[in-house]
Amino acid sequence: MIDHQAGIFREGTAHHIFLEFSVPGTPASLPGRALAEAPVASGQQVIGFGRGLLAGLRSPESSPPPALADFTTVEGRGKSAPASQRDLFIWLHGEARDELFARALAWRDALSGVAHLAAEEHGFRFRDSRDLTGFVDGSANPKDDARLSAALVPAGPHAGGSFIFAQRWVHDLAGFGALPVADQERVIGRTKADSIELTGDAMPPDSHVSRTDIKRNGEAVKIYRRSSPVGGVADAGLYFLAFSADPDRFRWLLESMYGLAADGLRDRLLGHSQPVTGSFFYAPPPAALLAAFGDGAAP
Repeated sequence: MIDHQAGIFREGTAHHIFLEFSVPGTPASLPGRALAEAPVASGQQVIGFGRGLLAGLRSPESSPPPALADFTTVEGRGKSAPASQRDLFIWLHGEARDELFARALAWRDALSGVAHLAAEEHGFRFRDSRDLTGFVDGSANPKDDARLSAALVPAGPHAGGSFIFAQRWVHDLAGFGALPVADQERVIGRTKADSIELTGDAMPPDSHVSRTDIKRNGEAVKIYRRSSPVGGVADAGLYFLAFSADPDRFRWLLESMYGLAADGLRDRLLGHSQPVTGSFFYAPPPAALLAAFGDGAAP
């Protein structure tokens, strides 16, 4: 098995903290190597980099893969996915919220000389791993070894790395909840109680499942989702987090959702939930990850 950041694949954790940092300068390395190396008590961490930051680091091991780019706004048919590209991404997740919070504080302090915490979200497991809409999240995620194929660069100098797509979504829970359950199911493309995919004429071509279950050159477009409910009563939603061996898969899925594919259909879900941020990152394998960090002091 190729080496990779193990936290990508630890499933079922109860608590999440998502940190997005802006790095205004061009440091040759980052402080915080001890934090990058140290395990999180009762949890995991995953670290990703934007293209600009990764390209500026002095270590050749940290050079960005050619396919890595900044996320740019997707202008669709009547809806858009906004860009808010950040430089550094840290995802903490596990069973002990206090330990995750302590690690988040440590990262903030370690990076304070070179980075600004631009966005912070706290996620949680909702009931039996459901989205706040009440539907099971990630039902179609690849399983077992198929997760590795979907998420990890398979070979070459960046083998074991993974491309990341991160978005914060805000749900219209009141509006969605006012729909009859059968209409909610047609928006999503699955039954609400037991997450069974609709079939035949019962499956609308503009349901969320239909717009994200796509093929390219005859092959299914697979990504590995690790999303989590986030927010409070006023801004409840989802932190959409996905990993892929190829960032083009994210773009193809967005084109299908936003009415930019050949059939021109737009995902019904966009009438009930909207993204408010968007960034692409790259999670290098462990050796390249550590090469991005100095000795813990600001460069």
